[in-house]
Amino acid sequence: MRFYFAPLEGITGYIYRSAHHAFFGKVDKYFSPFITTNQDGAFKNRDINDILPENNKGQVLIPQLLTNNAGDFIRAAQKIKQLGYEEINLNLGCPSGTVVAKYKGSGFLARKEELDRFLEEIFTNPVMKISIKTRIGIEFPEEFYELLRIYNKYPLEELIIHPRVQKDYYKNKPNKDVFLDALSTSRNPVCYNGDLFTLRDYLEFIQEFPEVGTIMLGRGLITNPGLIELIEEKKQPGKERVREFHDRIYEEYQEILFGDRNVLFKMKEIWIYMAALFTDYEKYLKKIKKAEKLRDYEEAVNRLFGEQEIEEPVILSR
Repeated sequence: MRFYFAPLEGITGYIYRSAHHAFFGKVDKYFSPFITTNQDGAFKNRDINDILPENNKGQVLIPQLLTNNAGDFIRAAQKIKQLGYEEINLNLGCPSGTVVAKYKGSGFLARKEELDRFLEEIFTNPVMKISIKTRIGIEFPEEFYELLRIYNKYPLEELIIHPRVQKDYYKNKPNKDVFLDALSTSRNPVCYNGDLFTLRDYLEFIQEFPEVGTIMLGRGLITNPGLIELIEEKKQPGKERVREFHDRIYEEYQEILFGDRNVLFKMKEIWIYMAALFTDYEKYLKKIKKAEKLRDYEEAVNRLFGEQEIEEPVILSR
């Protein structure tokens, strides 16, 4: 099985990715949080820093673009290629209301004819290999069949499918029936993404879809940064390694961010997910979220690591 790390805006930037690669690894491809494009092809400093090769050593990183303008996509892809990248990912999955209102991310799925013209233009003389991360529609799963007909017209490097509609956000269950149809009718390689949080989830998924060879993990891998190791080796990461992983991220954010508040904002976002890796974590997470000074944050984190254990893995026979 090949494993990809899904992007999550605000969390999986280069500091997080580099720490994950150093302490856990086993990721075949990391995907950057989306980069928005504009007419002059310029990037925000934050975005360019995130994909600089020197900030992503040893990783296979795929930059992701968020746009509905083919010219902007091509100009951005040309600049990214100059950094040495060979693949770029188009975000057609972001369900955020502010993104969708601009007909970007999964909002672009509402304009199928425009999407088709967009893809035709960027594939006429492709700058580099192009993959797509997509939802299955805006309101109804049946929308995906027309979308797949469009995707099948173009030589995608990969089609990464999160089988929810935009209106679902992250509620309801992924639509496995639509995904099964995509597996049998897609002319491009297919990767699955959605709601694989635990070893049990993974084992149940591969029993249902044994033909799938690539999985993208997102929130599950942020909750348990050693999830791939757990899947492959049936071994949960030790507390010491998780602590070292945390400390590296925490220290590096202190080096680049000004003030307690900015550092704490970043760390609290991670803990919203990662706290669930521990037993009886709720009261510790409350203290972490309430911390307004680094010293209060450190005290809460020290107590969590000192007083709680990492949950034992759930190992099922296939």
